[in-house]
Amino acid sequence: GVPSGTALEEPLRSCRLRSEAERRGGAAAESPSPPRSPGGDAGSRALAAPGARTCRDRAEPLGFTDVNLNSRNTYEVSRRRSAPEHLPHGGTAPAEPTPPPQEPAERARHRVGIAGAGSSFAEFFTRNFFTKRTKELKPAVQSAPGWKLFGKVPPRENLPKDSKIIQQEYEARTGRMYKPPPPSARRKNIGFEPLSTTALILEDRPANLPAKSVEEALRHRQEYDEMVAEAKKREIKEAHKRKKIMRERFKQEENIASAMVIWVNEILPNWEGMRATRRVRELWWQGLPPSVRGKVWSLAVGNELNITPELYEIFLSRAKERWKSFSETSSENDIEDAGASVADREASLELIKLDISRTFPSLYIFQKGGPYHDLLHSVLGAYTCYRPDVGYVQGMSFIAAVLILNLEEADAFIAFANLLNKPCQLAFFRVDHSMMLKYFAAFEVFFEENLPKLFLHFKSYSLTPDIYLIDWIFTLYSKSLPLDLACRVWDVFCRDGEEFLFRTGLGILRLYEDILLQMDFIHIAQFLTKLPEDITSEKLFSCIAAIQMQNSNKKWAQVFASLMKDNKEGDKNHSPAPKS
Repeated sequence: GVPSGTALEEPLRSCRLRSEAERRGGAAAESPSPPRSPGGDAGSRALAAPGARTCRDRAEPLGFTDVNLNSRNTYEVSRRRSAPEHLPHGGTAPAEPTPPPQEPAERARHRVGIAGAGSSFAEFFTRNFFTKRTKELKPAVQSAPGWKLFGKVPPRENLPKDSKIIQQEYEARTGRMYKPPPPSARRKNIGFEPLSTTALILEDRPANLPAKSVEEALRHRQEYDEMVAEAKKREIKEAHKRKKIMRERFKQEENIASAMVIWVNEILPNWEGMRATRRVRELWWQGLPPSVRGKVWSLAVGNELNITPELYEIFLSRAKERWKSFSETSSENDIEDAGASVADREASLELIKLDISRTFPSLYIFQKGGPYHDLLHSVLGAYTCYRPDVGYVQGMSFIAAVLILNLEEADAFIAFANLLNKPCQLAFFRVDHSMMLKYFAAFEVFFEENLPKLFLHFKSYSLTPDIYLIDWIFTLYSKSLPLDLACRVWDVFCRDGEEFLFRTGLGILRLYEDILLQMDFIHIAQFLTKLPEDITSEKLFSCIAAIQMQNSNKKWAQVFASLMKDNKEGDKNHSPAPKS
């Protein structure tokens, strides 16, 4: 079958050809057409159709248009020139008139509707060609700005004004003339540019805004120079600080490397004969090299308890059996029937697990799944079986963790057990209140001697040493200070004993004396509970060295002994008289 578009196109072409021929003259219209194919004759005979004449009569005043039906969803409105097959016999084609400019699509569509009003194909045209629209359709060339076709607006023809025109309009409106700033006030290529928006102050304003005056440009230049100068000073200061830190670090590494050679080749082979010499003590004060730290700690702490690695394995196996039985026992009454003491319950797996998870949380090595989790768990569990009278006390995990970082498992347990057997640690971990009060009293004696102003300030708020010393002593500063600084405190603690623990506490108070004098009770307690993280070993040890552990020609041991003696005499005086 013939497509419907073909049947409609033939009458339209015939109407157009007829109107074009009559306009050009009678001669062209009367000349016979050249021989054509049967299809062409049929098309010529269609010129005599009444509908075609009606179309011609109606289209002559308006200039009929051609509609291309190649697509169902698109249409094109355009002028078409005469076809070659309709030229006269033996003649040349007449001069083609210049086609009129393209009319807007809406007006062309309107004209098509007028030409075909009342006819059947016009109804078909308006009914079927505008039911579907596609986004791919592009409008014809637009002659009028702002004409909208299928939702698309062509660009505006009025271009933005030039900055000079805007400036002239502004000067005419305000009556002020703009003078450009001198070349010296303009921005130059400088060697230092801060990495920020600081330099935007020198930029000119946008063209649609009033330009800067000379005074404003000079002021902005001055402000910019000041900002650049401050940025330079800050950058230079930070660079010097970084260089200083790097130099100190390199120097420290060099000192550690040279000290390690001395410790390995000279001191450790002759430990008993050289440990008390002045040279070794001075070298000790500077900090032990990490490679020999564990060995020196083991030798300094000693092994008065005569613990062997085999004994550690025995207590570790007992601990594992106890953990197994504890996990199988769900009732507390069953534990009491089994003869478990309070220390055994405190040393339970759950309590140790809880403390291990809070031990050096920033390192992520002692928590569950970490490389040292099981190791720390084993050392603490074995100690609770070894010393059931002490059991597990919170704070032990930090001491055991520091030892594990520097020693092997069995050696860490031996050092841990002997360290907690020292009088000061034993008094604190067994919570011996009378002994703890003696240590606090001895501390206050040297506190008043070295820092009298801060001592009176603490007294005015009734701030006693137990508020801040207990946490420091229980963990040997491993929780309160950075780990590397705490290890250096441990170095000298192994050399000087318990006296250095209290001397370190006085050094911390001296370091922050000016800050503490401005605080009240609550802020002092909070500050000393959580010390600043930027504390350095050089500053702290310089303050510790300034602390004199001597009162009325009495040293720490003598002062503590006198307090113990006074306590015993007081107990005798307050004891009841014997019955007669």
